[in-house]
Amino acid sequence: MKIKEVSDRLKISQRAIRFYEEKGLIAPSKQDDNQYRMFDEEDIWRLQTIIALRESGMAVSDIQTVLSDIEVRGNSQLQYFLELQRSVMFSKWVEMKQIIETTDSMIASLKQNRALPLDDIYTLAEGSRRLREQRAWEDKWGFDRLASVHDQLVQENKRKYKDYEEALSLIVEWVSPIRGERGLDIGTGTGNLAGRLIDAGAEMTGVDQSNEMLKECQRKFPSIETKLGNFLALPCLDGKFDFVVSSFALHHLTDDQKRMAIQEMRRVLKPHGRICIADLMMDSKEGAAGENDENYIPIYELVDLFEANGYITKHLKMNELLHILLAVSIR
Repeated sequence: MKIKEVSDRLKISQRAIRFYEEKGLIAPSKQDDNQYRMFDEEDIWRLQTIIALRESGMAVSDIQTVLSDIEVRGNSQLQYFLELQRSVMFSKWVEMKQIIETTDSMIASLKQNRALPLDDIYTLAEGSRRLREQRAWEDKWGFDRLASVHDQLVQENKRKYKDYEEALSLIVEWVSPIRGERGLDIGTGTGNLAGRLIDAGAEMTGVDQSNEMLKECQRKFPSIETKLGNFLALPCLDGKFDFVVSSFALHHLTDDQKRMAIQEMRRVLKPHGRICIADLMMDSKEGAAGENDENYIPIYELVDLFEANGYITKHLKMNELLHILLAVSIR
């Protein structure tokens, strides 16, 4: 098949096809006599894949890596790149919503006061910038490396994971999923909490920043839907879930990030949805800093954050560090 036929068939310009050839994404054969490009079925498949990945917003350099890895390792690497792309797009979408809200605040101030002092503009812009910086996420903890031994570490670290099994059981009891309800587990890890909720009849989605953790989770619980992402830009549409849960993960966030996480959890919840969190927290402000840059928030501060956002709450202290909190939206 010649380049014009391919162009007509795939609805793509000949110039774009030549560009992908220059980048090494395709390598059609050439006729000996006239050097015309000839495309076989594998070339067509590669072009279709390239077009689809470009449509999702993936960079050419990433597509090159994906196509090489598909040939070596199959579709698992393609799935990872697509999930990574989705995570990035949701992060940009959440950031864009924040920018729109900042602009709306400026417009509202201008309408009300018939003026917009420079100090107000600076204040709004600074707040928007600070939120954008807080949303920047990086893995400081090496969870990809720990994925294969995570469950073993949970069993061995008696201080950090004291009463772990009891906490997961209590979350399931407090959430009390009705069969068929949809739940989201943030920081799902290897899926221990999500698996219990599946057994209780829920349809679960697990979000984690670690691709290797998600692989372990999928291996243990094939029915779970897994997504690459984090608390600050959940890769899920608005109003999708009946409940959100998280265990032993929230303490990785800063105080500002915890506020943003609560907003994100609320965004993906249905009206009157419920949130249940088991995590390492303190009774008071003293000693609130955890290990390895972790932040053990005082339980009363987390309660105040939820109640200020329209939730009624209940909580239980399970040991000197571990608390469980249930928050139900009343708005």
